[in-house]
Amino acid sequence: MQLPFLKGSTKTRDHMIAIDLGNRTTKAVHLRRVNGKMALCGYTITDSPAGTPGPSVETLAGHLKSVTESLRPKTKSLTLTLNANDAVLRTAEAPLMSKDDFRSVLKHNTRTYLQQDLTGYVFDVHPLMYFARSESEKDDQIKVTQQKQRLLIAGAKKQLVESYVQGAKTAGLVADHVVPGLIAAINAFELSRPELFLGNAVALVDVGFKSSSICVLNRGDIALSRVVAIGGDRVTEGLSETMNISYPEAESLKIGMAAEVRRELESVVAPLGRELRASIDFFEHEHDKTVSHVFVCGGSSRSDVVRQILETELMLECTTWDPLSFLEKELSPEQDSELEHVGPQLAVAVGAALGAM
Repeated sequence: MQLPFLKGSTKTRDHMIAIDLGNRTTKAVHLRRVNGKMALCGYTITDSPAGTPGPSVETLAGHLKSVTESLRPKTKSLTLTLNANDAVLRTAEAPLMSKDDFRSVLKHNTRTYLQQDLTGYVFDVHPLMYFARSESEKDDQIKVTQQKQRLLIAGAKKQLVESYVQGAKTAGLVADHVVPGLIAAINAFELSRPELFLGNAVALVDVGFKSSSICVLNRGDIALSRVVAIGGDRVTEGLSETMNISYPEAESLKIGMAAEVRRELESVVAPLGRELRASIDFFEHEHDKTVSHVFVCGGSSRSDVVRQILETELMLECTTWDPLSFLEKELSPEQDSELEHVGPQLAVAVGAALGAM
């Protein structure tokens, strides 16, 4: 089975449901095409189903059915996202060959291009650029030109992808796409901030529940991606232990009253900032280029103090961004009034729907 993370079904969809299955919360959106533009028709944020390493197909099916019914969509087409810990994302240089041939190469030998053995995975690839490279032959030193391609490679465990597809089918839905969440966030950023996407080196940081991801884009090209094993859960847990309070109390303080516990938050957020700074330093050293902006999304990005602590460690301004700015809104008054507050949490779901449509 393919992992269509940039292009899957060739059918043009006028409606699409996208569900971002996070470790703690599920974020879902319903988008439709109208008069050449995209419109947000509804969204929902709810608790994710429990399960280690993931929910059963039956539990997942019930969850997907409940989420989609709350959106009241006019479609059964569905896009599901894989979180940063469940998907592998790499760039690689390879000889010219078809996507099917390269998937076959990866199926039998991932170490050459991904530097690790990934048995039981499915892959998809997307060409980023083609170029010619001159090399000297050892025997006669004659210059030859070899056609090469730079590829974006995504992979996930076959069993997990199949459970997602089967869960959707059991819920009466059709899983058109299964995509890495990192790619989805980039899709949304490209349309939200096209001038920065194409003109600068910028970093996108998604502070998830169990982990955080950073992706450095260099004029629209994915130059670096990394997952850091520190997320909102670690921050809340650390705050809970430091202040000797319950987990729910710590979560409430982190988001709603963070200024009052800034000192305690600094001790648990700063390590994340240092890891992210190391990734940016690596990119800047390798490419001799400076990252100009850092954009943050995810649940913990709602805290001004968390963003300020990250700014101190990164020595760069960290701002949230509106992944919905380019969308028409067809929402109820209640959902429309809450959109500004929850918008940054919908970046992955919106980007996944855009890629599918």
